[in-house]
Amino acid sequence: MDQVLRIGLPVYFVAFFVIAFFWRSYQVYKQTGINPYVFGKTDSAYDFIGVGFRLSLLLNVAVVSIFSFFPRLYEYAAPIIWLEHEWLKAVGFGLMCVSLIWIAVAQGQMGRSWRVGIDKENKTDLVEEGLFKYSRNPIFLGMRFTGLGFFLAIPNAITFGTFLMGDILMNVQVRLEEDFLNGIHGEKYEEFKSRVKRWI
Repeated sequence: MDQVLRIGLPVYFVAFFVIAFFWRSYQVYKQTGINPYVFGKTDSAYDFIGVGFRLSLLLNVAVVSIFSFFPRLYEYAAPIIWLEHEWLKAVGFGLMCVSLIWIAVAQGQMGRSWRVGIDKENKTDLVEEGLFKYSRNPIFLGMRFTGLGFFLAIPNAITFGTFLMGDILMNVQVRLEEDFLNGIHGEKYEEFKSRVKRWI
């Protein structure tokens, strides 16, 4: 399974960036003329979370690079030996792939409303259809499962750390977004919250 992962993980990460970030960003910009990436460089809580997301992403890219291209150095990532089972790695990678499809579908259903961060300059529509009928945050839900799958695929101290960090950051981010959306959409968002759970 390790040989499959040494090829599959770099391919997956390229696909993830292309599908979940670059292509979706291009589509939104093409339709609206708005850059959907709205995390800035201020000292605010919003932007601090953005820094955390970027750091987590860089660490994940680094550990995949070491695992795939410099396997002799992988021991320095402190592998968790008792979790290294072939079936568990297969489940983890499968979970990552299913989660990517889920994320792409949810992003497509958001359409012009999709953002990375909280856009205070441009009001977006409240999306209630598709996967949003079952989860208020299906994209973040998919990302949480991606993090879990990645940890199971190559269990080590770094992937465990980025899984925990990412999960905490996403839980904070969704609460900030919910407060923001409540301020914009008011009763409509309150009714949405009463119908649909935060996660699933």
